[in-house]
Amino acid sequence: MLAAKKKWVTPETTVTSAVIDDLAQAVKVPALVAKLLITRGITTPAQAQTFLQADQQPFNDPLKMHDMARAIERIQAAIVAGDQITVYGDYDADGLTSTAIMFETLDQVGANVNYYIPDRFKDGYGPNQAAFDKLIAAGTKLFVTVDNGVAGNAVIDAVQAQGVDVVVTDHHELPATLPQAYAIVHPRHPDGDYPFGDLSGAGVAFKVATALLEEVPEELLDLAAIGTVADLVSLTGENRTLVTLGLKVLQQTTRPGLAALIKAAGLDPEKLDATSIGFGIAPRLNALGRLQSAQSGVELLTTLDETRATELATQVNQLNEKRQGLVRDIAENALDQANNADNQARQTLVITGKNWHEGVLGIVASRIVEATGKPTLVLNEDETGRLKGSGRSIEAYNLFAAIDPIRDSLVAFGGHHMAVGLTVMHDQLETLKAALETAAAKVDLAAHAQPVLQLDGELAIADASLDTLTALQALAPFGTDNPAPLFELKPTAVPQVRAIGSDKQHLKLQLSDGQHQVDAIAFSMGAAAQAIEASPTQVTVVGELSANTWNGQTKPQLMVKDIAVSGSQIIDARTQHLSAQQFSAPGVYVFFHQKLMQRLADYMKSNAKAVLANDPSIELATVAKDQPVFIVDCPDTLADLTQVLAQLPLNQLTLYLYRRESIYLAGMPKREQFAKLFKFVAVNHDVDIHHQLSLVAGHLHLDRNLLIFMIQVFFEVGFVKINDGVMNGVSNPQQADLHHAPSYQLREQQIAAEETLLYSKSAALQTWVKAQAAVKN
Repeated sequence: MLAAKKKWVTPETTVTSAVIDDLAQAVKVPALVAKLLITRGITTPAQAQTFLQADQQPFNDPLKMHDMARAIERIQAAIVAGDQITVYGDYDADGLTSTAIMFETLDQVGANVNYYIPDRFKDGYGPNQAAFDKLIAAGTKLFVTVDNGVAGNAVIDAVQAQGVDVVVTDHHELPATLPQAYAIVHPRHPDGDYPFGDLSGAGVAFKVATALLEEVPEELLDLAAIGTVADLVSLTGENRTLVTLGLKVLQQTTRPGLAALIKAAGLDPEKLDATSIGFGIAPRLNALGRLQSAQSGVELLTTLDETRATELATQVNQLNEKRQGLVRDIAENALDQANNADNQARQTLVITGKNWHEGVLGIVASRIVEATGKPTLVLNEDETGRLKGSGRSIEAYNLFAAIDPIRDSLVAFGGHHMAVGLTVMHDQLETLKAALETAAAKVDLAAHAQPVLQLDGELAIADASLDTLTALQALAPFGTDNPAPLFELKPTAVPQVRAIGSDKQHLKLQLSDGQHQVDAIAFSMGAAAQAIEASPTQVTVVGELSANTWNGQTKPQLMVKDIAVSGSQIIDARTQHLSAQQFSAPGVYVFFHQKLMQRLADYMKSNAKAVLANDPSIELATVAKDQPVFIVDCPDTLADLTQVLAQLPLNQLTLYLYRRESIYLAGMPKREQFAKLFKFVAVNHDVDIHHQLSLVAGHLHLDRNLLIFMIQVFFEVGFVKINDGVMNGVSNPQQADLHHAPSYQLREQQIAAEETLLYSKSAALQTWVKAQAAVKN
């Protein structure tokens, strides 16, 4: 079997089809859409209309947000006085769009305004004292922070003490003690009365812009939509309205920088959606701050010069490609560490390296969590023994709470449930590792480690159509708290399956119910191809319905998120060549010949275990429990393999059955060949078979390996003597039946084994293996 990587959870609902039909008729949507609305907690026609017509909903009054009126009054006073205003932003996509929104708005109303994006590596996140001092010296009289500030107590309090006001606009978690800023504009401030608390930094900046301009600035909706989607805030309520409208502006954007960036990303402007932002636009903006100063990101978003826009978009795209390369290289190294013996025994991971770019370590940590299901820290160590990096977690494990008790042992630390950033000295590394494992034990992480995949129900192959996809788009835009629907599909057959990609890491499928088919693509699941081929009628997939356009033709396509194959999987991968690639998957590799196992020892990864089939110290049933098993070489006898199969849990068995030289094809020597050798040893004395074997084989017109076997048989029946590699015939030997020689009998068994295991058809081989497993049961 091939187990699902995630735990599939379908919402429990007692809603009847009549209730679903009533809602469907009331808001004029298909029953499937009505059902999905109900599972998302939208149960009344009024709620459904609001959700489905997000672009027609009014925005909330910005003046209801805490300190908004006070902030606007202070900004207007600075504008009237001609004071220098600096927008102090952040280096991620939300921070860049927030800065662009605030900068453009203040510029539009005649402010003397500039902006500053802190450098991730020099300034760090949030208010930086040296940066503020430098800006004050250059003439700044008022700071307006965007997407940061609520945690900048020390710096902001010091700046305020100098007589320079700071207006904080932020959306991050509010600490127990807030800075003494002139104003704190925040949608969740406990003293505020704003009805929607999940705005992004760009969303808050957009509300400030609305208050300053005294109207909704539609021309800024594209920036607000990018920041909202990029920061993974809830795509419900006001955010849903903001993104729905923002996407319409983005699809027809007049911003040269965005247009150039969209083109560089290979996106179709007319088909831009939340996914386009999340996987196309936002990563490119984020790449700036990860690899260098992100100051040019605001210029890209605000410039009116098309030549400069193209130049900046090209630079951003190149940086993103560099970022992808860094992530790929570091992740490969990090995953090797994650799979070593020590880390396999741990419930949490601390991965370290040197000369790793710190700007991408959070992405690498996410990759490791995805691959292993374990909360992970990825840290870069410098020459002083200081390790700095990021961590990512799973829902069942609060990473911030796990590390917080030892924060005094760290140089720096911050974050939340799912993500942290920290710096630690090398001599405190074990303390950090111990804290993570202690927290894992307290929450019984092992029982909750498997990530959950929330499904929306089952979808028939016949319904995996463009019509269904069009109906589902009524629920868009998709994102946090409103995910794209995920369906379980149970095809009766998989007519096509093939691994694709440069190193076959991805999977292309066709799912069928006998009458209808739908194409499917599964990224990073290429290893599942053999299991699917082995049991094509026992496959279940979970995926998201999408559209694929090729050569002007658009067809439905399933984006696969997980695969399960039930029943025993016997994968025919017989081969005459063994390479390191064949030992890259985790599992137990069973050898029948010790010399081969020793020769291939370097092929074994840290997450693979090589065992000798006849090793009495190994209990195969225990070693191979819940792990894929690979039979590497061909046994000498069928009984040897039957004995192994009797010990194995037959979940997923891959058969390489490697044999360097085929005994079956060479066959048994003929009677006249034995006679020719008998005459040779009778007349030739003191034959040095160590050095003259090839000459003898040529003289007798025999295959060298066949000659070795024949000499071994003669030795066993007493026809020849061999001393120190020198062979002589025995005078007047006793009569003997060659068939009784142990080597002769072994060769007969080897030929029988090869005939069944190497030269049978795939179906016959699988039937034979299953029959041996049936004997066990």
